[in-house]
Amino acid sequence: MDRTPAYASITERLRRGIESGSLPEGAVLLEGPLASIFGSSRSPVKQALARLEEEGLLSRFDGRGLLVGTTGEPIRLKITAEMFDMDAAAMPAAKHFAWQSLYYDFEREVILRSVFGRFRVNELALARHFNVGRTVARDLLIHAQQVGIVAKGEKSHWWIVPLDEARFQDLYDLRMLLEPAALETAVGAIPTPVLSAMAGRLEDGINRAGDAGIAELDVLEEELHIGCLSYGRNPEIVEALKRTRCILVSGKHFQVALQRQPFFDSFMEEHLEILQAIGRQDVNGAKHLLRAHLEASSEKAAERLAAFRATHQVSPTSYFV
Repeated sequence: MDRTPAYASITERLRRGIESGSLPEGAVLLEGPLASIFGSSRSPVKQALARLEEEGLLSRFDGRGLLVGTTGEPIRLKITAEMFDMDAAAMPAAKHFAWQSLYYDFEREVILRSVFGRFRVNELALARHFNVGRTVARDLLIHAQQVGIVAKGEKSHWWIVPLDEARFQDLYDLRMLLEPAALETAVGAIPTPVLSAMAGRLEDGINRAGDAGIAELDVLEEELHIGCLSYGRNPEIVEALKRTRCILVSGKHFQVALQRQPFFDSFMEEHLEILQAIGRQDVNGAKHLLRAHLEASSEKAAERLAAFRATHQVSPTSYFV
């Protein structure tokens, strides 16, 4: 089975289309239509577009989407599979991308249940619930394990990792200790085009926050808390921070479940301020803004967790035991 990450396959298909001229200079690329063509969710498409923007093959303009090339007027043409040399037989198998299109629904159910304790996840029941094979169900669980919301326990059973106030605070304390240290050595090492591309995506997200989905917001979260910090000189810090990734994604699920308006908070504005400080190579300013952002996020996370537990009960789900 092909284990190439979805975003890498999509990046290569898009790159070939651009370099061959099938995607002409000025063509406008949008995430939704591309996700349909490649049979994927928006998240890997967004990652692919970001990678090609960093390479200089795509650019931003005053409108939705990204422009092929860096000059010329936008061309609103229909993007088709044929532009990527993808006839029906060459289309990627749905199974390859299936877990990605299902993941955010699964992640939401796991996180919302985790506040009520430890539950076992039945892999076979999970496959039946989503009408997929065991391989896809296992891929869902493996990705959730990498995020830190499920773990493999006794007899190789999968278990939800409980997420209570104490664990939330412990994980935020860890991030407040490690992230500023990682950022200190990353400032100056992050390429300017990468910073500019990240800032552009944040500005776009701020302008249409109500239109952004959870998958897209996760990418914006990761670009600062994972992408930027990965340029630091100490890879052990980055590895340790992986254990705390669940708190980056949980808050938005609580907000949606609580039906808060607006659904998503001001993290994008805070991220943009931090990136601007990084761009100025203001190490102390960037560290101060990052620490303040994490402290504010910790308080909001604790409030959402308490509100959710007070207003919700464990709902029956076929694949939890």
